Amino acid sequence: MKLTSTAFTHNGAIPSEYTCDGYDLSPPLSIGDVPANAKSLALIMDDPDAPVGTWDHWVVFNIPTTTKEISKGTEPKGVAGRNSWGRTGYGGPCPPSGTHRYFFKLYALDTTLNLPEGSAKKELEKAMQGHIVAQAHFMGTYKRR
Repeated sequence: MKLTSTAFTHNGAIPSEYTCDGYDLSPPLSIGDVPANAKSLALIMDDPDAPVGTWDHWVVFNIPTTTKEISKGTEPKGVAGRNSWGRTGYGGPCPPSGTHRYFFKLYALDTTLNLPEGSAKKELEKAMQGHIVAQAHFMGTYKRR
């Protein structure tokens, strides 16, 4: 399975328009090679470098396996989970200091998940256990100027 973006390269700098210093838009993402036995996809974007521990920026699950693109500034079809700001939807990089890494993680699951909208990443990760058939990740960095 593949996860890429036309906005930045893997391990590259995330442009400011996708951050709190810009328009806070979600970056465009392309999804490829989803396994035929997958029933749904889940997407997590998080920052393990946050001073308070891993900060969750974007949590979405039960994304249709037919999804090939998530357009710039949009939410994918699916169920929105809760990010670390306590709301659903994308929240862009906004590190307090230094350069942080932002991991976009895509999971192909052999089921759809029976979780309510607003579920936290921890609940999603627990529900995904034993159901992941493939995964892909993509990482970008950001430092505030």
